[in-house]
Amino acid sequence: MKVENPQVSIIVPTYNESQNIIGVLKSIRKCFPDGFSAETIVVDDNSPDGTGKIVEEYISDLKKFTKNKISIIHRKAKDGLASAILNGIQNARADTIVVMDSDFSHPPQIIPKLVSAIKQYQYDIAIASRYVKGGAVDGWSLKRKIISKVATLIARKSLGVKSNDPMSGFFAFRKNLIKGLSFDAIGYKILLELLVKTKGVKIQEIPYTFQDRKFGSSKLDSGIVIDYIKSVFKLYRYGKNVEKQEQRTSVRFLSKAARFFTVGASGLGVNYLVSLLFADGISNLWYIHATTIGIIVSMTTNFLLNKIWTFSDKDFSLIKTLKQYGKFVVFSSLGALLQLGIVFYLVDVHDISYPISLVGAVGLAAFGNFILNKKWTFKEKLWN
Repeated sequence: MKVENPQVSIIVPTYNESQNIIGVLKSIRKCFPDGFSAETIVVDDNSPDGTGKIVEEYISDLKKFTKNKISIIHRKAKDGLASAILNGIQNARADTIVVMDSDFSHPPQIIPKLVSAIKQYQYDIAIASRYVKGGAVDGWSLKRKIISKVATLIARKSLGVKSNDPMSGFFAFRKNLIKGLSFDAIGYKILLELLVKTKGVKIQEIPYTFQDRKFGSSKLDSGIVIDYIKSVFKLYRYGKNVEKQEQRTSVRFLSKAARFFTVGASGLGVNYLVSLLFADGISNLWYIHATTIGIIVSMTTNFLLNKIWTFSDKDFSLIKTLKQYGKFVVFSSLGALLQLGIVFYLVDVHDISYPISLVGAVGLAAFGNFILNKKWTFKEKLWN
């Protein structure tokens, strides 16, 4: 007897989710109408808290026949969220795939909307978005909100993805979309890799409210941040290899300027997080000292990102790099002084409102900073 393939496969990666997983599985089963065939695939990374065994027992207790099947893949080690998702996709039988977390941060009630966007409205990817109208985040600290916003900004500006929430972990897509693609599976946001490697596809974003987990601990740590940075660089190189090199001088100039400003925006996030870390975290420094450390670290990360990414300078010989770093710090300081001078001039001399003056001052100072570093720090012609 031929077994009919389900209409949708839902991939749920788990690691130490014993307090959440059964509730999530029950909610998934309830969200589909009678007659709708779905499969849920739990991919467990050998959770020490027994998540995999709990799921096994739950599956064995489902004695009543249902079209909504549940299966589990037991992995021998904690090999990462992205690779767990790929493992689940490889075993999925449906032509529509849904990926979601197992801690109730992604409400199962949104799944039918994602599936409908794919099956009824013929989109290729449907993203549950926190950052479109109607979407929100509930329960996050200010620090985590800033991390998320900075990561999203970097993805949108540096990789050219069109989604408002490319860092979402809750999405659906057509399985045939990834045919022939290879995935690096670095970090924890496989949607970003999917968006970069399938440019031009139809995307629908569906608003939802992200709820921070009630049980268990967050998986976000410094290792994930480092993996994210690695992933962005790899995806950027992928884009450069796939797309034809843009020959127009104006576009190359504007592209570098956009990268420079994106790095500057990321520096604000680094400055804020490092300052908080030293003021309230590991050493309880006086806030002035903590802020000074934050400025130094953000200037350093901005320099390295601009050297490697914006200006594609891979020469890290000691003397050259130290000279470049010194010039970068000097020009960044000049940019800050220029910003103060423009704000004072516009507000006090021309009586222009402070918010408008600040926008103009930040824009002019940032552009001046870009020009100085392009010409004198990284020795490039201005108009290229």
